[in-house]
Amino acid sequence: MAKPIKVIEKIELTEEQKKMQSLENLLSGVAENKDSLLETLSLIQELHDSGILDAFGSLLKAKEKAAKIAVGQLTREPVTNMINNAMAAGGMLTELDPETTGKLARSLTNGLKKAELGLKENSKIGVLDLMKALKDPDINRAIGFGFNLLKGMGEGLKE
Repeated sequence: MAKPIKVIEKIELTEEQKKMQSLENLLSGVAENKDSLLETLSLIQELHDSGILDAFGSLLKAKEKAAKIAVGQLTREPVTNMINNAMAAGGMLTELDPETTGKLARSLTNGLKKAELGLKENSKIGVLDLMKALKDPDINRAIGFGFNLLKGMGEGLKE
């Protein structure tokens, strides 16, 4: 009858064997990922040739100074104002009806074309011309739109 095993001997690898095993694992990984590694090396070479790699390395070496400069620039009042204004404009744009905005943009483009033609004619407009213009339905519509726009803005400014 066989004797029961009471002691399990753990095989300890020598430092040399551990290094060899690590090297074999590394070579196996390189062989499995050959194409991606070659592409990565090509990309790194392009970055080196263009000088971007050197610039990036210098930036990393001076990361604390660069971070202080970046934070200093980002916390300047004009920059924070710009960020706040962009966020407010983004919020405003989410509240606008896209169809109305498109209609307004097309109307504005058309109005600018007419205004440019009027500038080229260089004609004078008198008080009687203004009275006649008020009877024009297009002008009357634009003036009414402007008045309503101003009324809404005034109501909003009251808050």
